[in-house]
Amino acid sequence: MAQSVTDNKEKLNLQPQKFSMWLFIITSFMLFAAFTSGFIVYSQGSTDKGIKIILPHAFIFSTIVILLSSVTMYMAFRSAKKLQYNKQRQYLWATLGLGLAFFCLQFYAWSILVKMGVYLVNPNASQSFIYIFTGVHLVHILVGLILVISSLIGSYKNNPPVKNLFRLEMTSIFWHFVDILWIYLYVFLLLNQQ
Repeated sequence: MAQSVTDNKEKLNLQPQKFSMWLFIITSFMLFAAFTSGFIVYSQGSTDKGIKIILPHAFIFSTIVILLSSVTMYMAFRSAKKLQYNKQRQYLWATLGLGLAFFCLQFYAWSILVKMGVYLVNPNASQSFIYIFTGVHLVHILVGLILVISSLIGSYKNNPPVKNLFRLEMTSIFWHFVDILWIYLYVFLLLNQQ
């Protein structure tokens, strides 16, 4: 009974962190909505409508990688709920590896863009938006990777299950958000590439 009261008290103390996470996600969503709105307004008022290039295939591969990372994150959370800590760690390591692969693929896509003559500072500012969208998203991925590392380190400590699960839940919420955000950005760029 005493353990149950402690767990409930700890849950109550953790709720403001969850609220803060949701505020950050809503703010990030609004930021990207502003970016895409800015792109649309600029494109409609410009002679250069759309980004006028075919996006590098590296973006397709990074989309596949981030979708796989969402699956491994889901499996990590599911394992934590079942108190299967070894599986939780394995899936978190896989998520971390896939997140790093996504990060590298984005830089590779940028290198292809540079070879195509598409730069951040560009006469066609629509093309500059590619770097803005993907760059700010990479900052979110970096935050997500830090959360994954924190969850991984926490899984090796002897924390109460409720704290381990809460940390992983927060990480999972954020990681799935950056996944959905990338799909939104990628589809948006695809629709405006010609």
